[in-house]
Amino acid sequence: MLQCKHTQEFSFGPRALKDALISTNPALQELYAKAFSRAEKLFLSEAYNPQRTLFCTLLIRTAFDWLLSHPDAPEDFETFYHAMLRRKQNFYRKHIYLQPIDLIEGPAGLSLLDSLQSCVESFFLGLRVKCLPSIPISSIHCCYRHSRDSDRVQLHADGILNFLKNNKPMDALCVLGLTLLDLYPCETWSFTFSKFLPGQEVGVCSFARFSGDFPQAGCSSLNPLTQKERLCEVSKESRDRPLPFSAQEMVQCCKVTCHEICHLMGLGTCRWLQCIMQGALSLDEALLRPLEPCPICLRKLQHVVGFKLIERYRKLYAWTQTVLSTWPRQESADLSASEDILPFSSDSGMCCENDSEAVTSLSEPLDEHSCSLAEAHSQPQLAGPTKSTDTIKDYELWLETCIAALERNVSEEELAQVDKAVDALAKWEMFTGQLPAMKKDLLFARDNTGLRKVLGDKFSSLRRKLSSRKLSKGESSPHHWRWEEN
Repeated sequence: MLQCKHTQEFSFGPRALKDALISTNPALQELYAKAFSRAEKLFLSEAYNPQRTLFCTLLIRTAFDWLLSHPDAPEDFETFYHAMLRRKQNFYRKHIYLQPIDLIEGPAGLSLLDSLQSCVESFFLGLRVKCLPSIPISSIHCCYRHSRDSDRVQLHADGILNFLKNNKPMDALCVLGLTLLDLYPCETWSFTFSKFLPGQEVGVCSFARFSGDFPQAGCSSLNPLTQKERLCEVSKESRDRPLPFSAQEMVQCCKVTCHEICHLMGLGTCRWLQCIMQGALSLDEALLRPLEPCPICLRKLQHVVGFKLIERYRKLYAWTQTVLSTWPRQESADLSASEDILPFSSDSGMCCENDSEAVTSLSEPLDEHSCSLAEAHSQPQLAGPTKSTDTIKDYELWLETCIAALERNVSEEELAQVDKAVDALAKWEMFTGQLPAMKKDLLFARDNTGLRKVLGDKFSSLRRKLSSRKLSKGESSPHHWRWEEN
């Protein structure tokens, strides 16, 4: 696999990050001023503060990184705001529905679904989360295939998405399917963490590759059965298989779930800072993402849901304490992805309109938050065993720091100090994708008639030679050349 020699930072300047967060639109600047307190504004200014300690700059680790593969313009708050005005989504609906698919938990063991529901309720504070009864995959008209990189059967995500769209509850803000079965979005991709239907507020995500036993355990080779019989067999194997998730792996499931719900609420992928809304083209890359949105995406989420930042962080802090007290402190399995599948994996936010582009997924590495509070510059490696509870513990410490920052009494002078330093920088303009106009050809002092004559004679001679060929009526030129058309 072609890799970068060293991890490199990918960063926008402070002025660009400030414009992305607050906007240059006076109306949106006023909206920002009214929506947040001084403490919240100082906290969000971490996005463009050169001395930031809570949020980290993007890193490029390999030549196959999602950021390099999808060099699209980043989505700032102003772009998001105007896109939301065009959406017909009814935000008076306050219910997020989780639809398990062949995900039945036994009485013994911890409940993955309970932890997921509690995490989503904390992450999207103010919305109600309902977990529907699990349904068998055999009840869904869904295509399948044999996985290219394991001995498991993969399900085509589109069949599940169509089922969720046709069975969406009336009061649903969005519906997200959850399954332990591996998914693929289209024939050209080897797998996907998740996928959603644009404009329909339905999505599905798979936890299969976050399980430590994924490469080994799985379905046997495909038998010559009908599709319905095969799906019934896959459904039974999925229900009979225990849930081998450690605490860290459970967090990866929470991340892909929250990431996909953010997409269903209108948030696009993020290219500003390390963020839960980044895309991923491999499991390793997905594991390296943090559980939290960056300040720019946090403002988008707050605009949609309407929570207070400190209340949200307190709720998430309580969730981490529950996880630390209930989930076992066992070693997690190695989740690193094999190098031969890196170019073919799809991201969780992939939508149906563009099967060639991966747009979302979720998970994180051996470090829960990509940016440690004690050492903001230290980054987790792509591989290497760590204790499963380290991820949760790091996240808990990060939340403590965020809560302390939001509890401070912040003066206008302190807030203005950061803004003044950034405003003094030169303005920037985002590349719009339009190249500058071509310059007109310069007029020469005199025509090169000699060159024209030579070229004209050559083309005339070539035309005469080709015209002299006598081809049969049923026979055509190998390259279908026609001088009348050229």
